[in-house]
This record gives sequence, C-alpha cells and structure tokens, in this order.
Amino acid sequence: MTKHQKRLSVPKTWPVERKTETFTVKAGAGPHGEEGVPLVVLLRDVLGYVDSTKEARYALSEDAILVNGQPINDEQRPIGIFDILAFPGREEYYRVFPDEGGRLSLTEIDADAADSRLGKIDGKQQVPGGDTQLTLHDGTNVIADVDAYNTKDSIVVDNDDKSVVAHFPYEEGALVTAIRGNHGGKIGEVESIDVTPGSGSNTVTISTDDGEFDTVEEYVVVIDENFTGDDSSSNDASGATASTGDDE
Repeated sequence: MTKHQKRLSVPKTWPVERKTETFTVKAGAGPHGEEGVPLVVLLRDVLGYVDSTKEARYALSEDAILVNGQPINDEQRPIGIFDILAFPGREEYYRVFPDEGGRLSLTEIDADAADSRLGKIDGKQQVPGGDTQLTLHDGTNVIADVDAYNTKDSIVVDNDDKSVVAHFPYEEGALVTAIRGNHGGKIGEVESIDVTPGSGSNTVTISTDDGEFDTVEEYVVVIDENFTGDDSSSNDASGATASTGDDE
C-alpha cells in the first residue's frame, strides 16, 4: 500500500488545493473512512497554524489540540463531518461542517458547543444486558439504555461520558443538511421521503429558502438549528496558504 497521496486524487470533500503541488499527506487509519481528512492538513492548509508535519507533531505532543474532547498525538488522524476541533490554549473551537458542494469546512463555535458532537445513526443492535448499541456515521459506537433511536436519526453525544444528550428523529419536517452530492452543504426541511422498492436508495425532497431539491437518503443528516453555523465564520482552503509540498 502506498504511503503517498496525490492532491489530484483526494476526495472532493477534502479542503485542499489540488494543483499547487503534486502530493499531500495521506490519511491514517481511523474514523470516517476514505473521506477523513488528515489532521495536519487542517492545521497547515486551512488554519495555517503550522508550516510542516514536524511542527504539527510538536503541537500534538503538547496536548494542545483536542478532537471530540480527546488529545490527539497522530497528525494523520482522519477528521470528518461533525467532528469537534478544539484549541484550549487559544480558546478556539471548530465544528467540521459541509460547505457548498459538500466540501468540508471549519465552523467556529463557542466552548459550550464544543462539549458535544452530532452523529448520524447508521446501525443499532442489542448488546448483553439489554442496552442498545448505536453505530454512528464515523464508525464509533454509543451505548444507550433506551430503544427510542432508529437508524437515520441523529443524536448529540457528550464528549466526556459519551452519553446521549439530544435526539433528532429522521422524519418529514426535520431540519437536515446534505453532506454529499450536487446539493452538498444545503440546509432545509424534509418535505417528503419517497421509499424506493427493492434495494435502491430512497429519495428525499428537501425544501429550502431558495426552493426544493431531491437527493438520496444516504446524503441527508438531521441537524438542529444550533448546528447550522449561520452566525459563525468558517474556514476552507480557498483562503489558506497552500502547502509547500514538503510534508516533513
């Protein structure tokens, strides 16, 4: 398996410039699958807090950066949708949220909002003891003591004790965002859910201030108005200094 990642072949969701240099950092093993962005890319290419992988490693060794409330020591750790990136020393906190076209961006939030994170339920099963195990969009598991949650619902998980602090059902009238596809980054309410017979994807009609659009169910995540980032600034690669291509 190659240790290199060409910029031209990175997922469309990655907030990097593709034609400035040949290579960028390859994501390590972890949550979010292939769409996870290496932490160092956000620190260097988006925020501009470090100039190299070496500087990123030093910052991580000082526990200066938290992801979902936990200190991270791997600069290649994949970061993805709805993760919380915190810099306690700077008193800066960000949520990863889809921008126009589904490209990941950093939305600035306050310290209280950084104490928990949103997760879409991709699976559920009973575990010994009668509790319910919920599998979220990034592959993490959460134990719930009630069976009130369904797949495609969203929950808010406390970063410290991993408890469920809020629940947003997937249903008509729910506030949602599209995280991928041609309408990635758009926010609106579910107008209708068209169930497709067989193994095909269900289609969701979403109503926005600018009209309606259709997308597949897998691209839709239920959110709360506190997660839209309407009142916050966001960062993407368009205004960041591109990497020199020297990842060491």
